[in-house]
Amino acid sequence: MYFSPLEGPIFIKIFPVTPLRIDFPDRFPIVQIVNYFTNFQRKSPGAAKQIKQTFDLINTQLYTVEERIKQQAREFDPAVEGYVSYACESRGKRLRPALALLAGGATGKICSSHFDLAVVLELIHAATLVHDDIMDGADMRRGQPTANAKWGNAISVLLGDCLFAHALKLSTSFPNGEISRRIASAASDVCSGEIIQTQRRFDLKLSIADYYRIIEMKTAALFAAATELGAFINEASPEVISAMKTFGLKLGTAYQIYDDCLDIAGSEDTVGKTLGTDLRKGKLTLPLLYLLQSASEQERQHLSAAILRGEEADVESLTASTLREGALQSSVATARKILREAGEQLNLLESNKYSEGLRGVCESVDQLLEQFVS
Repeated sequence: MYFSPLEGPIFIKIFPVTPLRIDFPDRFPIVQIVNYFTNFQRKSPGAAKQIKQTFDLINTQLYTVEERIKQQAREFDPAVEGYVSYACESRGKRLRPALALLAGGATGKICSSHFDLAVVLELIHAATLVHDDIMDGADMRRGQPTANAKWGNAISVLLGDCLFAHALKLSTSFPNGEISRRIASAASDVCSGEIIQTQRRFDLKLSIADYYRIIEMKTAALFAAATELGAFINEASPEVISAMKTFGLKLGTAYQIYDDCLDIAGSEDTVGKTLGTDLRKGKLTLPLLYLLQSASEQERQHLSAAILRGEEADVESLTASTLREGALQSSVATARKILREAGEQLNLLESNKYSEGLRGVCESVDQLLEQFVS
């Protein structure tokens, strides 16, 4: 027996086991999308205020995107719909949809194709999160159990596959085939980046250049697709389209560095997801690479041994070292420099509230980074 997730709990019968109860979060107003940022109110009040002002510019449009995402969940078989709804309605930040809409407004008018782009990118992002949580063994995301924590890895792998496939199917509906090709290319980059990162866990030969290549693929590719295609849909000039792509790439890179710093120095109560997974799983992120780079040969051997063991005491020791030796602060400085470079790309745009909104996103991330050095 099936009921709409907007009406109440769903009971899904999965043969041959007992029907599974899936509890969904209540419907939430779009203003709660900024909850991720307002959770940092005490540490980063400026970031919370700035992101709220930015999202207010596209408040109505984000409502439309949210409803379209819900509608897409209802396109699945009833036995699958509940899982998809849970993955998509887990109070995400909706950064990629927001960037697509802001890029559209900054380069012309926000039209129906921008809404479609926003939905497709969010579905791809949701798929990557489902798969990430499986690989990391994460139990919490956005303050609630991950799909793998609720239903196990087998269903969660297939759920991520469904989201990917559905997003790429939707992308073929754009009138210009180049849009779907660029979306598919970005999705391919995301998956390839995750493979390379997984392949190179515990790899002490990973360079900082290797790290940038990985995060540009696994994170920044979707940011770049959002801003580039937001301009492309409006038939902006090639120079503007290129600048918007670079803007998204740099913003996404800086955001991933912030997320890597958060994994080391954040608080699970504040963030609402499992932290410390990078160190436990042998992911060499920028703070750790800076730590290894600045260490003496003897210290490097000691740090390398701790990384390879990956025990809880080692994780705590490595975390303390990144703070004590200034590696975390160096990572923050690098991310802030990249954010400034991203902002420079916006100089090609005509100034309007949406281009200022894009600057506001950069400022918000910059203020979030400040919590690690203040």
